[in-house]
Amino acid sequence: MKVLLVNGSPHKEGCTYTALSCVAKALNEDGIETEIINVSKTNSGCMGCGYCFKMGKCVNDTDIVNETIARLNEFDGFVFGSPVHYASASGAITCFMDRLFYSGSKDLRYKVGAVVASARRGGTTATLDQLTKHLTISNMPVVSSSYWNMVHGSTPEDVLKDEEGMQTMRTLGHNMAWLLKCIELGKENGVSHPAPEAKIKTNFIR
Repeated sequence: MKVLLVNGSPHKEGCTYTALSCVAKALNEDGIETEIINVSKTNSGCMGCGYCFKMGKCVNDTDIVNETIARLNEFDGFVFGSPVHYASASGAITCFMDRLFYSGSKDLRYKVGAVVASARRGGTTATLDQLTKHLTISNMPVVSSSYWNMVHGSTPEDVLKDEEGMQTMRTLGHNMAWLLKCIELGKENGVSHPAPEAKIKTNFIR
């Protein structure tokens, strides 16, 4: 089993990376493979063109989004990490996740997911709420921890000193490994995921 951890920070090995690395280490300790990618070069948001619904990929093929979509079936779980910018997720991770989930949601369905936020001080809960909504609208089981999935600090060294934050990251990794193994065991014993219904859309203005 393998988990993809997505770093939405412009700092490739900064605070968000430090948090994700802690999650990855816990997953590795429990026998789960991991890979961390950085998506800070994502160069545009969703344009609402509808191309992805027809083609299964984004019309913008100049950054990492389509490359990631093509690899979604390699992974059993996903962790999306972001720094806090003005009490919300980074522009890069927002653009990346909007386009990824529009284009690749069928390959994310029923795979476990979690989000992580990193901040100097405030805005973490708003960021977690923003990013978690991508998961909860996509039939993804969301992994929890012993506290909200956040770390604090202005530098990676600061983050490592956030003992509760680091514990939260470790617990998140171990909880995700446990859930992945439970799902795998269920599959081996004939328990499959629910059959999805055809999508119903209700318009409030008629």
